[in-house]
Amino acid sequence: MFKPDLTQADVTPRGLWLNRRKLIAGLGAGSIAGGLGLGAQAQEALEPNTWEEITTYNNFYEFGIQKDEPAKHAGAMETDPWPITVDGLVDNPGDYMLSDLIGDIPTEERIYRFRCVEAWSMVIPWNGFELNKLLAKLGVQDGAKFVRFETAVLPEVMPGVNYPILDWPYVEGLRLDEAMHPLTMMATGIYGEPIPNQNGAPMRLVVPWKYGFKAVKSIVRISLVEEQPLNTWQQSNPREYGFYANVNPAVDHPRWSQSSERRIGGGLFARRIDTLPFNGYGEQVASLYDGMDLSVNF
Repeated sequence: MFKPDLTQADVTPRGLWLNRRKLIAGLGAGSIAGGLGLGAQAQEALEPNTWEEITTYNNFYEFGIQKDEPAKHAGAMETDPWPITVDGLVDNPGDYMLSDLIGDIPTEERIYRFRCVEAWSMVIPWNGFELNKLLAKLGVQDGAKFVRFETAVLPEVMPGVNYPILDWPYVEGLRLDEAMHPLTMMATGIYGEPIPNQNGAPMRLVVPWKYGFKAVKSIVRISLVEEQPLNTWQQSNPREYGFYANVNPAVDHPRWSQSSERRIGGGLFARRIDTLPFNGYGEQVASLYDGMDLSVNF
């Protein structure tokens, strides 16, 4: 099994890394993503977006539906201390402070491609840890088949939750084997800095082979359950959104072709990029879906 042990910070002093991140990204892709067996096309695309691009173009409807609204409104959210509930089929359920829950789990850096169902994309250098390490700490009991996540609902600082845009709280879920996969991360940082509120502070899910709406932000509840959770977007519009949300250029969304994508930061006249099955991570994850019709289980 792949075990990452190199980060961008290991190969370059931090000051140089911040200034030369595009150059070092190539080495980072080789040492980190390359270790995950990405194809050549996927590696070529692993040049990280800038901090400004990553932190000012966001979907986080709890803070507003426009891409710039999360950065404008999320600053008022207090993230330390951060309570989080763990329940369901686990050996160690309870109400925790996040620092107590994850404090002894080592973090690492990984550069992942990020693909939104709206047909835009970024490359993001996350800091965090594999979700399977947290689940091992919690003790998954027999009978648990899915992991259910909830985002915070804080009307006093989240203007979006005061409107019926969606049915709050935002809910997402993974099959247990998806959650245990070594590519699946809980992110707590970006570019070596604490993850900004608009990107899902203090902890969010990252599943690089799925559309971005699966990556639930500002998590306050983790539940191990037997039944498949009804995720928020599927509940809102089951014709357009499914449970799996694997990046699939062969299955279009009713409003957006999924065959290609627009890279944020590429400029007005930049050529669109062909979208890769499973966002370029098919070699690692396609076997999870053997025998499934992915046009039905979208």
